Amino acid sequence: MSGVNEALGPLFLLILLGALLGWRRIPGDDFWPAMERLIYFLLFPAMLIATLATANVAQVPVLRLAVALLGTMSLFALALWCGRHRLGLTPAAFTSLFQGTLRFNTYVGVAGAAALHGQAGATVAAVAVALMVPLANILCVGGFIAAGTLGASSLGRSFAALARNPLILACVIGITLNLSGIGLPGWLGGAVELTGRAALPLGLIAVGVALRPRALTGHGRAFWWSATLKLGATPLVVLSLAWLTGLDPVSRDIALLFAALPTATSAYILARQLGGDAELMAALITGQTLLAMVTLPAWMALAS
Repeated sequence: MSGVNEALGPLFLLILLGALLGWRRIPGDDFWPAMERLIYFLLFPAMLIATLATANVAQVPVLRLAVALLGTMSLFALALWCGRHRLGLTPAAFTSLFQGTLRFNTYVGVAGAAALHGQAGATVAAVAVALMVPLANILCVGGFIAAGTLGASSLGRSFAALARNPLILACVIGITLNLSGIGLPGWLGGAVELTGRAALPLGLIAVGVALRPRALTGHGRAFWWSATLKLGATPLVVLSLAWLTGLDPVSRDIALLFAALPTATSAYILARQLGGDAELMAALITGQTLLAMVTLPAWMALAS
């Protein structure tokens, strides 16, 4: 348990630092939205490209990892959709619960993987991102469409934005460079790697800045449904599938880590743009992130 805490503790401290900076509005209200765009469109894609382009992906059990992660995501998407009427939520609130259960915070996941297992963990995490990000986006946009909150005029723009997702494009570029044997030669590799190194600390601080504790009030049932499914049931199913498929310890740990992550802060933007319940989404992001500071180390300690 102490090893897990030593690996994940600094990550949570950076998130709390971000929460403090956001509360004190340091360095200013306009700074962090611009920084989040820089992280999302440049720094984090650079880190994914640097990792995937040079990694020995052949050592990652991609198929078994996909069974554990994508199988679980698809299972919960189907279960939520089939049981949506029993939840007693408005269509907008349901889409936020749907996102809160399926999406995951990539910054915390990749940083945690590297902290737990070094370069081997970062490689498995990059493969996990390449597998999970496209499916999570397709399922969540599909959830908005099926719930009826997404107007027809926004449908084309939503799928166009999906095709331009910088994380998906970065994974495609990195894997292509890897499989082609080109890699990242010379100065280019060093420049991309240096750029990517800034992504994780700044990304974790940005996660903290995005927290909104005031949004936690008034969302009891929906919030606890999301917390139970995301931080309790999802890791349990992934851990079971990892055991059934015989994942090696590193891949098992990273699969469990990604399953136990809180939902992504970008889900709030999607909720605002596509007709979801943005206030509920803010509550889910904030509450899950705070709870994950307890549940995530507990799951990782259980696995080890």
